[in-house]
Amino acid sequence: MEEESKKHFILVHGMCHGAWCWYKLATLLGSAGQRVTALDLAASGVHPKRLDELRSFSDYSAPLMEAMTSIPYGERVVLVGHSYGGYGIALAAEKFPEKVSVAVFVSAAMPSISAPLSTIEQEDLMLATMLVRPGIRLQDDPTGGDTVTKENYGSVSRVFIVCKEDLCIEEDFQRWMIAESPGVEVKEMEAADHMVMLSKPKELCNLLLEIANKYE
Repeated sequence: MEEESKKHFILVHGMCHGAWCWYKLATLLGSAGQRVTALDLAASGVHPKRLDELRSFSDYSAPLMEAMTSIPYGERVVLVGHSYGGYGIALAAEKFPEKVSVAVFVSAAMPSISAPLSTIEQEDLMLATMLVRPGIRLQDDPTGGDTVTKENYGSVSRVFIVCKEDLCIEEDFQRWMIAESPGVEVKEMEAADHMVMLSKPKELCNLLLEIANKYE
């Protein structure tokens, strides 16, 4: 594959998961000639931090922010967040908008501009329940009250992938988040459940490649 068509995908897992959940998708993207970084956020997967060492969302998301910091000037990445990972990619887009070609929310928490990221959790009991993790409490306010702004986060192209058979973040709630964020492109995956990267990896891979090629 020619270098100019090669994209760098950074995959951000949801709560209680790790980089391991992307193994099928990462393999497919790599086989398609793409560069893939699947991160373990702090105290997740094989990351050495312990749950009781985390005091804030900044602690939890530090591996993602370190990865974004390391990206060379002039290079832009495709951020892909799943479920709770949507918070992470939103914060990364806010802090590093010039390094993001597109942020893709895969049935993920997607904040709207000028509202605290924690607002999403106040709207839906199912989502709040899903975010509970034994031994750690990050869901009260993921960014300590910070908001995502029109100037930074709002300047980044965003795509939301609706998983129509998701029983964790149901379709109605996915579409509520979309309605709160005008201008977001919407893609749909039929018969896709919450763990779409495991149940429909080929379909998700093809869709991500299509999105990445559109947003250079």
